[in-house]
Amino acid sequence: MAQEQVIAEGLTAFDWISASVVFLTGIIVGRGARWLIIRRVSRDDGEARAAVMVIGRLVAFAAFLTGLVYALAILEVRLGPLLGAIGIGGIAIALAAQSLLANFIASIILQSRRPFRRGDQILTDGQEGQVEDVDFRTVVLRSYDGQRVFVPCIAVLQSPIVNYTALGRRRSTLRVGVPFDSNLPAVQEALLKAVTSVPGVRQSPPAEALVERFGESSIDFTVLYWHAPDFIATLQVRSAVAIAVKAGLDEEGVTIPFPQRTLHFAASASDGNNPAAST
Repeated sequence: MAQEQVIAEGLTAFDWISASVVFLTGIIVGRGARWLIIRRVSRDDGEARAAVMVIGRLVAFAAFLTGLVYALAILEVRLGPLLGAIGIGGIAIALAAQSLLANFIASIILQSRRPFRRGDQILTDGQEGQVEDVDFRTVVLRSYDGQRVFVPCIAVLQSPIVNYTALGRRRSTLRVGVPFDSNLPAVQEALLKAVTSVPGVRQSPPAEALVERFGESSIDFTVLYWHAPDFIATLQVRSAVAIAVKAGLDEEGVTIPFPQRTLHFAASASDGNNPAAST
């Protein structure tokens, strides 16, 4: 049996040009429609803008698909023989399409449920940074060292998402050890005074300095304080708090103790009368 042709015979240059024009028109119309739809939404309305961007991308994809179908119709392409000619390659295409479809659906879910917005700083799937965009396949992050990271939407949807900036504040912890003979109420007051004097530390909720435990060589305090949630502010405030706490303890005459260990050496078998030495 003769092999069925994929493309009809006798196609003229005009047919090829017409198909190309139809295909390119679909792409141009889709992109133009997407641009017009997004342009109608104010940049200040984040929720509406995100939803309209999804609609715009769907319209662009529909226009592209329509142009492709009509272009194939002009060339009288027979899809049955075409799929048969693809053969084993069709399996790879199907697997790729499955991945694309999973990311597409995950993108729709992310943009409808809105666990984060553009500009938020998040941690997901082991990647951390500022959200720049969410398209049909990836979540685009700008890492804190200036790199652009593309995380598949399905990976984001299946992973925990930590949104650092959603609530507008973030709490940090500093642990400080003081000697066992310290006046704990006075140390607590000195720690709070030092922390609250740092620019960037929020007064509400108030900072706290709590005794955490009796350590091996010190009594350990946990200092809790709130500040702006973005990455740079976090680093700056943490550094300033550590400096202020050290200065405050120095002013009170409180020395942060070094770790100490006590070692006991057993007497050797040949010198059993020697007492154990200690250091």
